[in-house]
Amino acid sequence: MTLRIRMETADDRDKVRAVLVQAFDNREDEALLVERIRRSPEFIPELSILAETSSGEIAGHLLISKAVVVEGDLRHPVLVLAPLAVKPACQKSGIGSRLMEEGLRISRELGYAAVMLIGHPAYYPRFGFKPARAYGIELKQYEVPDEVFMVCELNGLEGISGELRYPASFDGI
Repeated sequence: MTLRIRMETADDRDKVRAVLVQAFDNREDEALLVERIRRSPEFIPELSILAETSSGEIAGHLLISKAVVVEGDLRHPVLVLAPLAVKPACQKSGIGSRLMEEGLRISRELGYAAVMLIGHPAYYPRFGFKPARAYGIELKQYEVPDEVFMVCELNGLEGISGELRYPASFDGI
């Protein structure tokens, strides 16, 4: 399957919504999350990327947005990944990996220290994600097991520790 990985445009939004709903068992939660993030100050257009087939079909979507790690009075800017979605008929074909690699490449080029996520511990380590708590980064906002709260170091985490705070657009997930 020939794929083009590119930045999402406003014209893609309905198709991206359909991919998100299909990828997450016909639930709208992730599609609504993406819509909230797009309207927020944490949205980074260059990090809303999709996989498009040669026939123009949207096969997958990845969104990485801004968040902060809070340590006392300090606010360290970081990124959070959510969601990564691939149409069910296209899963296990490398689309998610291509989206991840491109998202991390762009995030690194934009100068961010790290990308964090809550995700499957058997999938994300292949992209360099490791348990975040080993880096002194906590997540108190959501109760999740240590092995699913992960960080991928991009441009160095020196001097960054504390509590990851997801922005308000994530409320209700």
